[in-house]
Amino acid sequence: MRIDLHAHSNASDGTDSPAELVANAVAAGLDVVALTDHDTVAGYAEATAAVAGTGLTLVPGAELSCQVGGISMHLLAYLFDPAEPAFAAERELVRNDRFRRGRAIVERCRELGAPIDWAQVERIAGDGSVGRPHIASALVEAGVVASVSDAFTPEWLANGGRADVRKHETDPVLAVRLVRAAGGVPVFAHPGAVKRGQTVSDEVIADLAAAGLAGLEVDHTDHDDPTRARLRALAAELGLLVTGSSDYHGSRKTVRLGEHTTDRAVYEALVSQATGAAPVAG
Repeated sequence: MRIDLHAHSNASDGTDSPAELVANAVAAGLDVVALTDHDTVAGYAEATAAVAGTGLTLVPGAELSCQVGGISMHLLAYLFDPAEPAFAAERELVRNDRFRRGRAIVERCRELGAPIDWAQVERIAGDGSVGRPHIASALVEAGVVASVSDAFTPEWLANGGRADVRKHETDPVLAVRLVRAAGGVPVFAHPGAVKRGQTVSDEVIADLAAAGLAGLEVDHTDHDDPTRARLRALAAELGLLVTGSSDYHGSRKTVRLGEHTTDRAVYEALVSQATGAAPVAG
C-alpha cells in the first residue's frame, strides 16, 4: 500500500480543491491519502464525496498551529470528531487570528517595499484560510522573490523574519490532549525542519509523548538523512510511531503526492487508536 498522511487543499494553503486532491492522489497511485488542512475541516465534505468509487481511502485530519517557548510547531491530527466542542473552538480561535496576522504581515511587507496588498492575497487564497503561503505567492506575483520557498527566509516571511507577525498558536501539550479528547490521533509534523526556523528540543517531544502524542513524521522533504536517523532513534526511545508524508500543497510547492509514505503497519496502528472518526473508503 502507498499511504500519504499529509496533504493540503485550497481549504487552507494548497492549490488543489479537495476533489482535485482526491483525483491527483488516485493518479499518483496512492491507496490512502490524508486531508490535513491548517486548522480547518472545511474540505471534508467535498473530499468525501469525491472519493466515492475511486478505490482510494481518505483519512480526515487537520494540521494544527502550535507554539512552545517561542518556537512554532505543527501537529497533525487524524480521525477526530470534528464536532467535539472544545477542539472545534480552539481551531476556530486559531483560524480567526490568521486574518489579523495576515493583514499585519502584508502591511509589514509594504513597509519593506513590496508592492502587494490585502485584496491580492484574498484573491490568491480564495475560500481558503489565509496563511503565509498565500502572501508568499503574492510576493512571487509582484516579482519580489522567485518562488514561494524564497519568501520563507529571514528577509521576508520566515519565523522571526522581517515581515513576520506572531499569531495565536495552541500550546502543544494542550493540543495533544484536545485531539485525544476528540477521539483523534496526534502526530508531530516535520519536527526536524530546521530550514523553517528553530525546532523544539527532544525534551519537549518527550513531554508530548507523555501527554499522548502517537508519532513523529520522520520521512519528510525537509529532513535530511541524519535528521531522519536521529528522529527514528528518538521515536524508538519514546515508543512513538514513525510516519512519512509528502506535505503536498499542489502547485504552490514542488513536492509530489506520495513523495514520502507511511508503512501499512504504522497506518493500521494509527487507525486502531482513533475513536472520533473512521477512514472513508472509496
